[in-house]
Amino acid sequence: MVWGRVQRSIRAGRIIACAALLAGCTQAIHNEPINQPLTANPRQIETGLAPDVDTNYEDTVVALSFSGGGMRAAAFSYGVLSGFDETRVTPSASLADRIDFVTGVSGGSVLAAYYGLKKRQALVDFKQRFLLRNAEEGLQTDLSLANIARGLQGGVNDATGFPRWLDANLFDHATFKELLTGQRPRVWINAADIYNRTAFIFGRVTFSALCSDLTNYPISLAVAASAAVPVVFAPVVIQNYPGGCPIALPSWVQRVRSDPNASPLIKAYADALERYRSGDIKYVKLLDGGLVDNYGLAGFTIARLASNTPYGPLAPQEAVKLRRMLFLVVDAGRAPAGAWAQTVAGPAGVDLITAASDTATGSGAIGAYSAFADTMDDWLDTLIRWRCKLSEPERRKLGAPPGWNCRDVKFFIGRLAFEQLGPDRAAALNAVETRFRLPPDQVEMLITAGRDALKTSPVFRSFLNSTSPARPRPVPVASPLTGRHEADADPR
Repeated sequence: MVWGRVQRSIRAGRIIACAALLAGCTQAIHNEPINQPLTANPRQIETGLAPDVDTNYEDTVVALSFSGGGMRAAAFSYGVLSGFDETRVTPSASLADRIDFVTGVSGGSVLAAYYGLKKRQALVDFKQRFLLRNAEEGLQTDLSLANIARGLQGGVNDATGFPRWLDANLFDHATFKELLTGQRPRVWINAADIYNRTAFIFGRVTFSALCSDLTNYPISLAVAASAAVPVVFAPVVIQNYPGGCPIALPSWVQRVRSDPNASPLIKAYADALERYRSGDIKYVKLLDGGLVDNYGLAGFTIARLASNTPYGPLAPQEAVKLRRMLFLVVDAGRAPAGAWAQTVAGPAGVDLITAASDTATGSGAIGAYSAFADTMDDWLDTLIRWRCKLSEPERRKLGAPPGWNCRDVKFFIGRLAFEQLGPDRAAALNAVETRFRLPPDQVEMLITAGRDALKTSPVFRSFLNSTSPARPRPVPVASPLTGRHEADADPR
């Protein structure tokens, strides 16, 4: 038995050695950066991390975070989004129309970006255009000697195949200009800066630090960077353009970097921005955002930590009117698995690589969620104290409505995951592969699971109940987008 393991190790070593030799003869991976230098007037650029203010702001903020996990994450998140659409605010509007922020990682970034582009209409065709398609068309996915060699050289697939497929089949060559409108929902796409070991948020502040223009950057390439699993994909490359930049770094960057008690999360991000601006880094290399934050929460957490006010990243007028905030993390991550945990030997080979990757991704997600939850708890307390110290003239100036209560503000933070649907169902959902091609029956199973996870969520039910007497209520008509009966969405 021991000799058998030795023989297998020798064979594996020979394969790797042959692949290493072949790598020297393989054509180089070409991931040339396409981002352009920043030439706009600095007054036309918003350098704050928070998105633009919505002039139609109401007293409720709704935010969703779509985790990584390939097409299964996109399908599960689509089910949750469908559940929002089936929850009516009025006979002509659904809760999906009231979503303010969407953030996504890897597979979740596909839906986040598409929803940001198409708004509620994304629910009409996302299933047909993406979930029921083979998004791995044109990609090298087989375990061959040539692919192992390409993986050792930098990545089996470069930054051409997947973005081209996304452009042709989903995004229609859209750029960030179509996302940066200041209208709801505001979208963050998240990748991982593997040199600085921090989140790379596709937003104005990040690209401004690189002296680069975000508006003309393809959404498909940002999504591909967010989903670029190491070895399977080569890194997506962003060029830095330091020197003569028309816009300064946000003032909070130096404040955070000089603060010895700053959170490690925002400190790492601020250090990365400074390295971009100083020119210490010529090229930024991006891989799967799940490597540092599989929930995509870093952007919102950093936005709050970067603020030097009790109400930021909201404007003071928004913070005064705010009564309810709902933030749901849609988690389609992988649960622990592997028969090797039942034996002395193992894991080995692919199981070893998978276990190491899952451990890093899982622990990073837990840390990101904990930092986010702690930040939100602290923010709520700070926000209430600030509101209650406002004088009557200050309240009127900021637009506080009649009968306003400074303490009448609540945050509802929750996570929707497979295990909340029971052990048998969770096992079936966890058995679905985290790739970009799934059988239609598995897609349907994941969509239904997303709807059910939302309907049974105690956090979501509490949020709906807290909005009484004008709480969103299902009405007995079919959704014009999903065709489902609205009464099915009542979570009570």
